Amino acid sequence: MKGRILSGIQPTGNFHIGNYFGALNQWVQLQNDYECLFCVVDLHAITTNYDPRKLLQHTREVAAAYIAAGIDEKKCIIFPQSAVASHAELGWIFSCMTPLGWLNRMTQFKEKAGKNKEKASLGLYSYPVLMAADILAYKATHVPVGEDQKQHLELCRDIAGAFNRFVKDEYFTLPEPLIQKHGARIMSLRDGTAKMSKSDPSEGSRINLKDSDEEIMQKIRKAKTDMNLFPDTFEDAKGRFEVKNLITIYALMTNQDPQSVCSQFSGGNFAPFKKALTDAIVERIAPIRNEFNRLMQDKEALDIILENGAHKAREIADVTKTQVFEYLGLYR
Repeated sequence: MKGRILSGIQPTGNFHIGNYFGALNQWVQLQNDYECLFCVVDLHAITTNYDPRKLLQHTREVAAAYIAAGIDEKKCIIFPQSAVASHAELGWIFSCMTPLGWLNRMTQFKEKAGKNKEKASLGLYSYPVLMAADILAYKATHVPVGEDQKQHLELCRDIAGAFNRFVKDEYFTLPEPLIQKHGARIMSLRDGTAKMSKSDPSEGSRINLKDSDEEIMQKIRKAKTDMNLFPDTFEDAKGRFEVKNLITIYALMTNQDPQSVCSQFSGGNFAPFKKALTDAIVERIAPIRNEFNRLMQDKEALDIILENGAHKAREIADVTKTQVFEYLGLYR
């Protein structure tokens, strides 16, 4: 094994192909080379407005999506973040070692809080510290992150270094980022300059992993392009944001490079391409959707997977917490 990986996704519903290619597909490939822990980060989900009546359902949905996408619960540890108390406890410890200046540099808080910064929760502000606790609780050596989370991982490394300097020991290894180079960002089907998002009010902006074949067909048929013909090269798609996005999606779905896609459909109109894209998405997504639905029909079995995973995660994280407490002179 090359090391240990920790990563997770918030349980906010509407899992889509951007999540799949930005995270899950990569995780499936990594599980054969690394010791992997994949959590459902429900503590992070409560840093912004959410519906408590749906949170547990969404937590199960994320776990089911992990497994349906190909993550093997026999190889990996799958668990809810809130089921391991060490995350929150270490989060407090590390918050006491994190200067406000470090947090003030975090751009994602500024983006999420927007003009209502004074009304944003402390949890949203200190989100990156809890993320550091998630990672360091398991002494993860590598963390798969998108570009938008890279800054948070850099903060995690800073916090680990601060702890090591304080206790005068190299206790924590500084985790390394694993950033997917191609296809990590799939854009909206309605706006090629905006990332595909669960929170977009338009269902037509994304392909959800739960979508039926008919829904996929309708969304691709209505997906925005432009009045020009299909580009001859991927370079020609520069500035044609929606077209470039659809080419990227097709390339990912069919395991091709974007230039091969352009060569295949060069100079044509978009109708044949959209038909081929629909078929490719259905072929890739339908088995995942069907397995997801099967898993969600047996919540008891899914809960057993989550509790078994939580038990294994606690065994690892509690050792780290105990050692951290001993370093800091806290009563155990």
